Amino acid sequence: MKKLAVIGRGGTGKTSFVALMTKYFIESKATPLLLVDADPDQNLAEMVGIDLRKEGKRTISELLVETFLEQGGTTVGIPPTERIESRIWTYGMYEGEHFDLMAVGTKWVEGCYCMPNAALKGALESMTKNYRYVLIDSPAGLEHLNRRITSKVDDIFDVIDPSKKSFDHIERAHRIAKEVKIDFANFYVVGGFRFPDHLESEILKSLRFRYLGKIARDEDVEKSVLAGKSLLEISEESPAFLSVKRIMEEAGYVRQ
Repeated sequence: MKKLAVIGRGGTGKTSFVALMTKYFIESKATPLLLVDADPDQNLAEMVGIDLRKEGKRTISELLVETFLEQGGTTVGIPPTERIESRIWTYGMYEGEHFDLMAVGTKWVEGCYCMPNAALKGALESMTKNYRYVLIDSPAGLEHLNRRITSKVDDIFDVIDPSKKSFDHIERAHRIAKEVKIDFANFYVVGGFRFPDHLESEILKSLRFRYLGKIARDEDVEKSVLAGKSLLEISEESPAFLSVKRIMEEAGYVRQ
């Protein structure tokens, strides 16, 4: 089992990248997968064609509200994160043919993600053994690294846009990951769909991290995202999918 985490600033295309990575692994027959939507915007399920509400599934935050607020469950004694784990399995995990999916959701109490993140961390430590790959769609920014949603990840992909803030994000993300002792093997940089082709050579000159390439801008992907359609249905010949295929192969995930 390998864990892959996708990070980056908001609007760089992190979630569509995770969805296209999912398509790549499915078509490579590299399954089963676990998709983890740690972003409060909760767009990943839609991008892979899943409606969690219609499937009768709840986010981790919703399950915490039900268990400890609405049903009056106590948070003393057995740690709440351990008590919620079986409920995540039963009510929070979408199970599909090629992948399972769970989402953190929005804050369960004002101002704090502490308990949802702790519940997710506990779930990731105990639930991931039977998957070939775990793909984590991280929230924008760097706070999630400080919260150490996962303490061990094989590959981190930082998706960037053409801005100084995005380049600064790379250095800060790598430094924070080291400081909070996240155990990772590789730290990669990926150009988002808004990154101009002519700036790629500049990236290679200025980065001290390995640059894998850029996600191609694709009208079909843009239309699918706007319409709420699954990116898993995108043609294998789509520019975006072909670019993600090259990126994954560059990272060593060779298609069988």
